[in-house]
Amino acid sequence: MKQYNTIKTKYPDALLLFRVGDFYETFGEDAVKASKILGIILTHRNNGGDRTELAGFPHHSLNTYLPKLVKAGQRVAICDQLEDPKMTKTIVKRGVTELVTPGVAMNDDILNAKSNNFLCAVHFGRKLLGISFVDISTGEFLTAEGNEEQIDKLLQNFSPNEVLVSKEHKKEFSEIFGNQFHTFYMEDWVFQDDYALETLTNHFKTNSLRGFGVDHLSHGIIASGVVLHYLSETQHRRLQHIATLKRIAEEDHIWMDRFTIKNLELYHSTNQNAVTLLDVIDKTISPMGGRMLKRWLALPLKNIEKISMRHQVIAHLSTEETLLQKFQHNIKQIGDLERLISKVATGKINPKEVIQLKNSLEALVPIKQLSGQSTNEALKILGDQLHSCDMLRAKIKEMIHEDAPVNMLKGKTIAHGYSEEMDELRNLAFSGKDYLDKMLQRETEATGITSLKIASNNVFGYYIEVRNTHKDKVPETWIRKQTLVNAERYITEELKEYESKILGAEERILSLEQQLFAQLVVWMQEYIAPVQTNAYQIARLDCLCGFTQLAKENNYVEPQLTESTELEIKNGRHPVIEKQLPLGEAYIANDVRLNRIDQQIIMITGPNMSGKSAILRQTALIVLLAQMGSFVPAESANIGYVDKIFTRVGASDNISMGESTFMVEMNETASILNNLSERSLVLLDEIGRGTSTYDGISIAWAISEYLHEHPARAKTLFATHYHELNEMAATFERIKNYNVSVKELKDNVLFLRKLTPGGSEHSFGIHVAKMAGMPQQVIHKANKILKKLEKSHSSEELTDKLNSVQNEMQLSFFNLDDPLLEQIKEEITHLDINTLTPVEALMKLNEIKRLLTKNKKATS
Repeated sequence: MKQYNTIKTKYPDALLLFRVGDFYETFGEDAVKASKILGIILTHRNNGGDRTELAGFPHHSLNTYLPKLVKAGQRVAICDQLEDPKMTKTIVKRGVTELVTPGVAMNDDILNAKSNNFLCAVHFGRKLLGISFVDISTGEFLTAEGNEEQIDKLLQNFSPNEVLVSKEHKKEFSEIFGNQFHTFYMEDWVFQDDYALETLTNHFKTNSLRGFGVDHLSHGIIASGVVLHYLSETQHRRLQHIATLKRIAEEDHIWMDRFTIKNLELYHSTNQNAVTLLDVIDKTISPMGGRMLKRWLALPLKNIEKISMRHQVIAHLSTEETLLQKFQHNIKQIGDLERLISKVATGKINPKEVIQLKNSLEALVPIKQLSGQSTNEALKILGDQLHSCDMLRAKIKEMIHEDAPVNMLKGKTIAHGYSEEMDELRNLAFSGKDYLDKMLQRETEATGITSLKIASNNVFGYYIEVRNTHKDKVPETWIRKQTLVNAERYITEELKEYESKILGAEERILSLEQQLFAQLVVWMQEYIAPVQTNAYQIARLDCLCGFTQLAKENNYVEPQLTESTELEIKNGRHPVIEKQLPLGEAYIANDVRLNRIDQQIIMITGPNMSGKSAILRQTALIVLLAQMGSFVPAESANIGYVDKIFTRVGASDNISMGESTFMVEMNETASILNNLSERSLVLLDEIGRGTSTYDGISIAWAISEYLHEHPARAKTLFATHYHELNEMAATFERIKNYNVSVKELKDNVLFLRKLTPGGSEHSFGIHVAKMAGMPQQVIHKANKILKKLEKSHSSEELTDKLNSVQNEMQLSFFNLDDPLLEQIKEEITHLDINTLTPVEALMKLNEIKRLLTKNKKATS
């Protein structure tokens, strides 16, 4: 217990698995936690006079229990016996050999094949925040810095399994980013720029970080240093596979805030059993491809050239069916190259995995040949960049047995014919059968005993067994060892000698196998970089083959991406909903056309359940798919590339944070209006419905007007059931009315789900209530009240009022033909706020005020 307590004080915030004989034991509080998480029995023991809780499991079940502990958010320190108990008279030396935490794991049972396991650090700077992600199982290392919103988006996209924060900013982190992450709080001194820089340059063996293009990201560098420091703290010091630090270039990708990612249900959905976009488009075969597709979805491109490269490959593969099949057949044979080579780097690879690595690299050779012969330029380049790693494959083939075991103790690892010494030892150990047969024959002839038997047991090894009927014929040189009811057992000098030879050979074989295998693993580390390149290229090819298959199966077309700001989709469909339709039912496709000249804002009215939200979401998803490099569900799509997508769909409470539905809705909408750009795509669904009708209409009207008058002229789809907003089309030239059509039958309504020009009058909310099975008298009463209300508040009155307000004050804060405002605008834009002192700022304000008052006097 003294030894346990000494080790436990070094790892106070980890759950310590303490190896005792054949068991891993936990004590005290750890035992209480472990028994709850694992469902194992909690017992008590009086160790050293104190009563201690105790819970344990057999050491060979570690791979079953460890993942459960880590997934429950525990950091687990594995404390092993560092010497053979047979070799010591005193207490066995023990020490922590590995610290496994939610974000630092190499164990296949903890990792999910198609997802990264990111460890993340967030550093709070004065103005900006730094962030860094590392996946020790694949060797990816990324960094970025930005404001709270950008960091929040990256946390959403990369969903790290563990986040490191300094103790000083514990409260701040949970206030800004919530409590959904497993966090670990580090000492503040780790978050120092010089310490971080030293940690990184020592790791990469460079003088500076200029070569990685991140030397200007001071906050990002601190976060990256913290991540590496944490890896060495957790006993992970062999990190050759983490060879570069990449910057997440936010400006190269579409900006989507966290609400958009949530609203469009890209990877997660709040509803149970809901199908996400990723579920529909993921046709990848390899684990690397699955992980890369998630990255593509999180960071869609803005560079038209890169996007059209992807489109060209898909178009090429669509026509070359056999090529696609051959590619996919070979990708199926490839294991997780990225994680296998990471295991080589960390020295945690087993013989079976080495064979998997070799077989994966062999399946790569035909891919290299096929893409090299292709007429498509992008595929040719991809083929050139694949390394066939001939030497590595040859060496493994020559050295490792094809059916090598996972555990060296359980079978033959080194191949026959590689080491002479090994072959001799094996002959000795395994040709024993012949030797014993000959010996038996000899002894039978010498003694004349016909029923002699040679066998062995654990107590005294090999022996000769003689039936009692032949007892008198036993030679005097034999030594009697055991008497049975009807037989006796003897040993001879020759048997003893043979036995020690065999046992020595078995031990020697094992140590020689371990030695040769360790040498191979070190030699393989030369190949980390080429294998990582292969993994990256295969992942890309896998994603593109997946997109091709998706396009063929679901009738997607190639979108045209241009530099314009127009968006024109002919017969677009919602990729997820069309897969969920009952058999035989066709998805009603719709056209959408938006531009900044004559149709900037489309007001979509229409009853509940008519499909307004589906049209909004499908527009965003089609743009996203196109810019990810995929084909799209439409008849044709002409897309001026988009740089930001904002969606505000439906309202959900955030009661845990103390915000009402309406507050959440206003927060999200404010974030949209403050971040508009010329290439933004804005999708607003039912804005203002969280408050009273008149409030809601007023807010929706003001928001629409702001979007119309804003110089960015962002393309907007606005779905609403405030029919009063249809009046805006008369006043504002770039607002157009559309509705989702409905057919009214005598006492029923048919939803046609087709977008047609013009506004709509009815809401049919009561009809939907009827469909939901609302009691008859409720429906009856609602109809009566509706008729009354329609009489007293006629829509015309409200619209007239809105129009009169409109005439009184146009939202004209962009009336920039005024030369004075131009001058002030110039002044403000050329100010460098970062270098401005408070006194200078006040003087500047005074100057602007003087300009305005002078102008006022002149005009009056």
